[in-house]
Amino acid sequence: MLVLSRQRNERILAGPVEITVVDIRGDKVRLGIAAPQSVPIHRHEVLLAIYQHSPAALAALGYELSDSGLVMPRHEWKGAA
Repeated sequence: MLVLSRQRNERILAGPVEITVVDIRGDKVRLGIAAPQSVPIHRHEVLLAIYQHSPAALAALGYELSDSGLVMPRHEWKGAA
């Protein structure tokens, strides 16, 4: 896992996705995410709730639960190296 420090209004690029730190209030960080519509953006806890309700529904979205309990895409991202 890559860990980066960012301040308000600073950005991170991950392939076609741009993540901006919009605001920081106490222990809450607000992020703005700009991505093509073809790139799915989901909160991990929502995908976990979907999995707990219906593993088949999670699979239909293109995700699976890893051995470590993380929701992962079923295929590797084919971004530029």
